[in-house]
Amino acid sequence: MTEYLNVGKIVNTQGLKGEVRIISQTDFPELRYKKGSVLTLFQEKKTPIELTIKTHRKHKNFDIVTFEDHFSINDVEKYRDGILKVSKDGLKDLPGDEFYYHEIIGLTVIDENNEELGKIKEILSPGANDVWVVQRPKKKDALIPYIESVVKSIDLEAGIVRVEIPEGLIDDEN
Repeated sequence: MTEYLNVGKIVNTQGLKGEVRIISQTDFPELRYKKGSVLTLFQEKKTPIELTIKTHRKHKNFDIVTFEDHFSINDVEKYRDGILKVSKDGLKDLPGDEFYYHEIIGLTVIDENNEELGKIKEILSPGANDVWVVQRPKKKDALIPYIESVVKSIDLEAGIVRVEIPEGLIDDEN
């Protein structure tokens, strides 16, 4: 059984020439939306279909794409609210210091005192670096920047991330 990972949600059409507007949930939009990339569209109560990327551009906070053999708004309107996914088998191995979001989410975060902070539940991409949202038991979520001075090691096999928290980074009140 093939496993799939979310790439983005088609939220609307864009113009009349078959473009769709996507809110991305992928760590590598430039790779996922590259001309010739094949994504699988999942829609409720419909059989998944494969779509091949023809063009891609950024517009505001959206990724705008067209698919091969889809020439007008009439060809793509039916895809609205569909989720585009990539097959896990189609993922490429990354260099040693890069990770896919799905590999990081769910890992346990251990601080410099060997104490468990919590589990990574989400990754935000606000700008220069990603920010990991760590769900802590009986406390507010902690926001940890994915930068060398804070994230010391990532062990996917053990499911552990070791961090060094600078003073004042985490609010320890409930």
